[in-house]
Amino acid sequence: MAEATEKQLAEAEKRGDELFRTAPRAEKAHYDPATARVVIDLVNECSYAFPVRFVQDLQGASEEALSLVEVDGLGFNLHWPQLDVDLYVPALVSGIFGTREWMTKQLARIAGQTSSPAKVAAARANGAKGGRPKKAASGL
Repeated sequence: MAEATEKQLAEAEKRGDELFRTAPRAEKAHYDPATARVVIDLVNECSYAFPVRFVQDLQGASEEALSLVEVDGLGFNLHWPQLDVDLYVPALVSGIFGTREWMTKQLARIAGQTSSPAKVAAARANGAKGGRPKKAASGL
């Protein structure tokens, strides 16, 4: 493995300082069972809350496990020891609640449930034609 140069180390330190000053970081966090949300109090005195059902790694977790959330990594991470889950605070605040593939599936699911006048008209037109065509039987 190649050794880092002094210039690379200085640049990395500069990026780290910038991230520390500007990125959202947690001061405290707790689970609110009444709303089924995790509430993060940020170091800039703002708060951010999100429903646990939005987060890939927290779905199906017990209230007890969710209530044991810890702030870790200088406020950049939330950690649930019982679940062995770590979430990056800047990503959560940006609305990233899982892997790219999982997020895509969730957005597609939500979009598929959305109704619009065009979608209703298309469904009526297809229904007037006899509906969705039958699948051809495979010749096994």
